[in-house]
Amino acid sequence: MLEDKLLMWKYNRGDVNVLPRIYAKYKDGMMTLATALLYNRSTAEDVVHDVFVKFIRSCGQLKLTKTLKGYLTTSVVNTVRNKNKAGQKHQGTSLEQVSPVESHSSQPDVRAIFGEQSQRLARALRQLPYEQRKVLLLRLYSGLKFRAIAELQGQSVNTIQGQYRYGFRKLRSLLDSEVEQ
Repeated sequence: MLEDKLLMWKYNRGDVNVLPRIYAKYKDGMMTLATALLYNRSTAEDVVHDVFVKFIRSCGQLKLTKTLKGYLTTSVVNTVRNKNKAGQKHQGTSLEQVSPVESHSSQPDVRAIFGEQSQRLARALRQLPYEQRKVLLLRLYSGLKFRAIAELQGQSVNTIQGQYRYGFRKLRSLLDSEVEQ
């Protein structure tokens, strides 16, 4: 948190030397979010690239006041939304084309189980309505609070909490039904 405040302070003053640190700190989280929203790694990479290019160009001009993570997460979601509105809606890819999340365990059985579980989760997330999936990912992966998500989406906190609740229930139901098969 303290590091973020220092990075924001330097960024707001136009210090371009902080940009590599900001990129290194947030690129993985942004890629995870963009890939989960788009289900297309190549398009997700384009989104993250576009966000950072705009971020770099506005160094010293844009005055960040809240959090770096919140700003970058908002930028990723807005860029994804703009791509969807422009008719470049995510082209569904098969799960074989999506690179699986890897376990860092050296035990083969743990790695196999982790890969299988991540594929199950990806299949279930893909079946959720886009708005519910987006709220779940913003809350669980990005750690944003409901109020921040509501501001980001231009909706009420109650609406966001409802989307989260319905999405979570459906996700649980999808995962439970897959286990029972």
